[in-house]
Amino acid sequence: MSDLMLSEKKPRQDVGFVEQFMEPLVRLRNEVDRVFDDFPMHWPTLGGLPSRIAALLPSPAIDMTETDRAYKISVEVPGIAASEIEVEAERGLLVIKGEKRDEREERERDFARSERSYGAFERRITLPRDAEVDAIEAKASDGVLKITIPRDRKNTPERRKIEIKGAKKS
Repeated sequence: MSDLMLSEKKPRQDVGFVEQFMEPLVRLRNEVDRVFDDFPMHWPTLGGLPSRIAALLPSPAIDMTETDRAYKISVEVPGIAASEIEVEAERGLLVIKGEKRDEREERERDFARSERSYGAFERRITLPRDAEVDAIEAKASDGVLKITIPRDRKNTPERRKIEIKGAKKS
């Protein structure tokens, strides 16, 4: 062992207050950077994972818009066949699940390369009170899943402005 390892730690007297305050934060940032550097590039399937852990895993990008007649959701699902996607309405939620399985094999005279990529996702979106759950439609094409949720005009939530007490009117 080296003498450096056997010596006692001495408090650094040349370090200022700011350096003492920042040092734990710098260590934390370095540790977070290390974790992200070690993170897997390909996601395993979510079979058996609790939903709160699954929610932390990456999921496809979603765009949501609203019109007077419907809510429209577009989900990016490139490389995932429509048969590998599930859309369900359950207990006030729209649940979108899917799994991508990609296997490629390339053989040439001098080499062979085989790549496999698997990944699953699940998104849960709270349905508005005026959603007509029985009339929801979904279509997939060109790597985009489009979901239309018609609105029930009879069940449209009322909107009213609520005055904030203590605020001066301008």
